[in-house]
Amino acid sequence: IRDFEVPNVTFITNGSLHKITHPEYYDLIIVDEAHKFRSDESDMFNLLQKICKTPRKNPAPDGSKEKRVILVTATPLNNKPDDIRNQLYLFQDAKNSSLEIGNLQHFFRPLIDRYEKLKKQKDKALIASEIKEIYDEIRVKILEPIIIRRTRTDIRNTEEYWNDIKEQGYTFPDIEPPKQILYQMDEELSNLYDETLNKLKDTKNGLGYFRYQAIKYLPSEIKKKFFNKNADIISDSLAKIMKTLLVKRIDSSFEAFKMSLKRYYDANTAMLKMIENGRIYIAPKLGVNEYILNDDEQALQEILSESQDPELIQAFPIEDFDSIFIEGIHHDQQILKVLYKKWEQINQDPKYDELVYRIRKELMDKSINDNGKLIVFSESKETTDYLAKRLKQDNFTRLLSVDSSNQKDLSDTIAANFDANLKFDEQRNDYDIIITTEVLAEGVNLHRANIILNYDIPWNATRLMQRIGRVNRIGTPSTRIYIYNFFPTLKTDNEIELNKKAYIKLQAFHSALGEDSQIYSDDEEFGTFGLFEKVPEEERDERLVFLNELRKFRDEQPEAYKKIRDKIPRRARTGRSDKSRKDTSLVYIKNQKRDSFYYIDNSLKFDELTFIEAARIFKAHITEKPVKLHHLHHDQIGTALQTFREEENLAALGDKGKVKLGPNDQRALDFIHPQINLDFVSNDEKGYLIAAKSAIIKGKFQKLPREINKLAKERKAQSEEAKKNSNVKQMSNIDALQRLMKILRAYPLLDVLREDEQEIKPKKVETKYNAPQIIISESFTA
Repeated sequence: IRDFEVPNVTFITNGSLHKITHPEYYDLIIVDEAHKFRSDESDMFNLLQKICKTPRKNPAPDGSKEKRVILVTATPLNNKPDDIRNQLYLFQDAKNSSLEIGNLQHFFRPLIDRYEKLKKQKDKALIASEIKEIYDEIRVKILEPIIIRRTRTDIRNTEEYWNDIKEQGYTFPDIEPPKQILYQMDEELSNLYDETLNKLKDTKNGLGYFRYQAIKYLPSEIKKKFFNKNADIISDSLAKIMKTLLVKRIDSSFEAFKMSLKRYYDANTAMLKMIENGRIYIAPKLGVNEYILNDDEQALQEILSESQDPELIQAFPIEDFDSIFIEGIHHDQQILKVLYKKWEQINQDPKYDELVYRIRKELMDKSINDNGKLIVFSESKETTDYLAKRLKQDNFTRLLSVDSSNQKDLSDTIAANFDANLKFDEQRNDYDIIITTEVLAEGVNLHRANIILNYDIPWNATRLMQRIGRVNRIGTPSTRIYIYNFFPTLKTDNEIELNKKAYIKLQAFHSALGEDSQIYSDDEEFGTFGLFEKVPEEERDERLVFLNELRKFRDEQPEAYKKIRDKIPRRARTGRSDKSRKDTSLVYIKNQKRDSFYYIDNSLKFDELTFIEAARIFKAHITEKPVKLHHLHHDQIGTALQTFREEENLAALGDKGKVKLGPNDQRALDFIHPQINLDFVSNDEKGYLIAAKSAIIKGKFQKLPREINKLAKERKAQSEEAKKNSNVKQMSNIDALQRLMKILRAYPLLDVLREDEQEIKPKKVETKYNAPQIIISESFTA
């Protein structure tokens, strides 16, 4: 990029964000690993958004101070509609974007709601149909103009690209359809498995998970004093997390489940002892959820038992708790005791036995595994430790077990044995199998192997794709990639809905971006769904198809190309014969600022098209003969011209009066406005307050209104408390202003104010700059 005279470039990753102290000096920002910047609630996201939206110090040749931003990722997007929306917010104003969809908030809100409702839907066909409709709209109106993506199919089918790949000596592997591995349980184990699942999921008659809900059963005045208003919600969420974790563990491996069950049994026993001693200890600031989700249950128990920090752990007499909680702990203890004893007596492991059988009979077979290497993934470290230990006992000694504790130490060994990109003399052959957690699902080459085995299936479908991406890489010596999945039993599948959850996300990804293989199951639909225009037997990026046609025409017929480019006059028009488009017109209009394609029907209703949509209609064969314009043509083109002018006027007026504000934005404005007229507000502070109002109206910073509303809520609560209790001091106007200014100064709001001053004002007379010009138009008759 610097070779193309763009000198002021910065490359941003998670780790480099805080190092950027003067973002205004950069003209171009490239965000690496963009898939990680998703949630607009995160501090990292908001910091990146501020950096991207800080105006350039030196204007561009056209006078613009806006930055250029490129999001780059080698990992498929986690393509929920709100993820796409949030990534757009990094460099677009929520209510006044430069895309064809001006108000991104209004566009995405109904689509996000529709997507969320699909989680309750059980019919896969209905899910697929609805997902396609949602992503059709996102794809056409949002993604097509801003995304550049090349699949292997695009490269294979573009002669120029494919020749380049072959000249470099590279190849692409083909991905075989996923293969299921099922394992059978005998009657005794099957009955225990069913009994356990019933106890785990039935919170009325089975486990109630009371051990993780102590706060919920304290009196409201204590909860309000020591905890926050969401104490009940947090308690319920933690109980659901524990329930989910145990179900995931029993799907991962019986060994991992038994270890988690024992920890729960021990933790519940400890709670009973606290009850017997008349005092219960609670750790509200410890981040219990994080320990549980990161498989650190043991470390959590150790901290709880050893810490004496009063800020970390609160103690409450047993009398403070509702009797339901005490009864619930005793109830859970009986269930845990029975399950623990029964599982302790289980020594068989049919899932492991099936794994060993498959390795010996199939997975290492040279007919499919040409390099004799295998990658086995599991979400649980306890499962990977167990598998590695058992496999070594069964004489599979040439294996590595990798997790977060040893990944860095083993990185050179992993590369030497599994990275096909290393030079031949740097490669070694000491290990054949890797048993790993998610730590090797990203950022490493393992493509001397061509088989991935998922011992358990991750809930996050993106992680599943990342796992496969370790071996599905350019430069692999293998021609085919094989994926094996241990599928959960029907009962597990009904409980945690693994298939459906992964299916929804994968279908969303396929529908939005186009993928060229199945990666989960044979239920999965794959293809481009229009974004790269699936054609019989292959799918391609349609924009690339048009581009290649133009390149070919330019190279093979340079005189005709130059004549078309230089000699065809503006306002060129023709009639065409097309029964399916009877009495409609298509027009391309532009000025020096913007351009638009309009398709107008016989009732003068119009639709603004993307370039791809318009190009499909404009495309004609060289043998096609023109026909007369139909009688509605000029009225239709006039409608398009008027619409273009109206949109120009709206753009000049800005967003005021154009966009209906949401309730959060309006509340924030209502809090800011009275501050402006206070006697003690300085001119500098007044400038920040005015700029903040403008930024909220334009949707510049998503977190800003939330922070202001949080302050407003706090002030209101203090005021109400002060009325009830004379010892409580009310937040004064000066205190509120100081708190507000601290929030506002964290944002580049004065730059927003300067933008407002430089905005183009509505012009009564059209100039050469803003006058719309008709480039080409067509009308269609029968």
